[in-house]
Amino acid sequence: MNWDQVAGNWKQFKGTVREKWGKLTDDDLDVVAGKRDQLLGKIQERYGITKEEAEKEFKKHWQ
Repeated sequence: MNWDQVAGNWKQFKGTVREKWGKLTDDDLDVVAGKRDQLLGKIQERYGITKEEAEKEFKKHWQ
């Protein structure tokens, strides 16, 4: 799935993101609003991982 598809269908995709990264709040996901860098930043912040680790996890599940 490419990021344009994710951004275009963000409302539907939010539930999938919450299933994988349950520490992200609805407010986090509303702020992200389909922006890839912001999503990775929130994952990094909530889980205490590096940007590279967040990117790797994201790619593993959605690319």
